[in-house]
Amino acid sequence: MPRLALYALVVCALAVAAAVVSFVEGSFLGVVWVLLAGLSSNMAWYYIRRAKVRAQG
Repeated sequence: MPRLALYALVVCALAVAAAVVSFVEGSFLGVVWVLLAGLSSNMAWYYIRRAKVRAQG
């Protein structure tokens, strides 16, 4: 797995945890964490797909 994809997955997991904590505490700041989790998840998929394409060709 590419290093950038691994970093993006770690950021995604931490953002999801932060969103859960924010929502449990009643803060709407969790919405920002959810958006960050979605962005980092898409980045991880992009880097994984790019690595697969480069490995094939």
